[in-house]
Amino acid sequence: MTGRTTGRTPGQRVADAAEERLRRWRLVLGGDQADGTGHALSGRDAAMDGALTALYGKGATPRAGRDRAAGLGASAPAVARWLGDIRTYFPSSVVQVMQRDAIDRLGLATLLLEPEMLQAVEPDVHLVGTLLSLNKALPETTKETARAVVRKVVEDLERRLATRTRAALTGALDRSARTGRPRHHDIDWNRTIAANLKHYLPEHRTVVPERLVGHGRASRSVKKEVVLCVDQSGSMAASVVYASVFGAVLASMRSLETRLVVFDTAVVDLTEQLDDPVDVLFGTRLGGGTDINRALAYCQSRITRPAETVVVLISDLYEGGIRDEMLKRVAAMRAAGVRFVTLLALSDEGTPAYDREHAAALAALGAPAFACTPDLFPEVMAAAIEKRPLPIPDAG
Repeated sequence: MTGRTTGRTPGQRVADAAEERLRRWRLVLGGDQADGTGHALSGRDAAMDGALTALYGKGATPRAGRDRAAGLGASAPAVARWLGDIRTYFPSSVVQVMQRDAIDRLGLATLLLEPEMLQAVEPDVHLVGTLLSLNKALPETTKETARAVVRKVVEDLERRLATRTRAALTGALDRSARTGRPRHHDIDWNRTIAANLKHYLPEHRTVVPERLVGHGRASRSVKKEVVLCVDQSGSMAASVVYASVFGAVLASMRSLETRLVVFDTAVVDLTEQLDDPVDVLFGTRLGGGTDINRALAYCQSRITRPAETVVVLISDLYEGGIRDEMLKRVAAMRAAGVRFVTLLALSDEGTPAYDREHAAALAALGAPAFACTPDLFPEVMAAAIEKRPLPIPDAG
């Protein structure tokens, strides 16, 4: 770009910028008669326009550089070529959006049942959600490929999220275990000195420790219990994916006892599979109704140390069960000492559609409901463990 602009006059640079704007608008508008650009495409631009046309057009056959027309149809070879094209012409983030649009707009989900399709796609959280919704329909020839796609996404998420999650929760667990009346061999001398510096006696060159800070003997055993209760209705697909990854990370921490429960109108305890989040995901069943009350009843029955337990309900709160009973269970758990957290979503997509009446009722019980990104989740869990205010993001 530098070589192209060097030595060009200001007028030529203005003309180049105007031409680039026309080119971009032409690609956006699609070449219909009303686009008004009068800009012709060739080479790579024409090929890019053809890929966009195949997905976002309105006719039957794509024609590169001409009127937009939806041309993917249901042909597996054509879709495979198109998937390869968009990975050539667009960055990964754009490819993922286009794949999602192709599945939603053109009904291509069933083509994902074919191994060659799965090998051609760009794996991401939304693709995993689609595969999980098709789980029961996957033929044997596709299952291993589907698991490989899901595993790639899961491993990428674990690499991004695990270290920060363990660090945040280890610190929270350590702070929650400290005691002001430690035994001699449990005293944390560094923190004790720091806490008593105001009691330094210059004439004796010493600190008088009026308050002792201890490591806490609980640091060598399970200190907290975490229950992840996850709505597996179809709208919660991304949340299910992230919850399975976080569940595996939490389960790997010896000082936490983690339980993962998924539900629709039935309740499934996937705790025994937490060592492999891929197994967890293929143990879910996206879709169906919702019975939050039944799921919370199961979770409540498994709590043995309420004051040391954090329950995280991940749901859009569209309850198909008994609403009043659901709220009574939340109130009872909170009264027993359980820290109850309600997440409307655990994803990067912002706040979803949710039942505002139920959210308000939970907030009145001291369990405010809010959407949480994966990056914020470790901070939310750390605050819940330490029993301090949750870092609730601004609604705006």
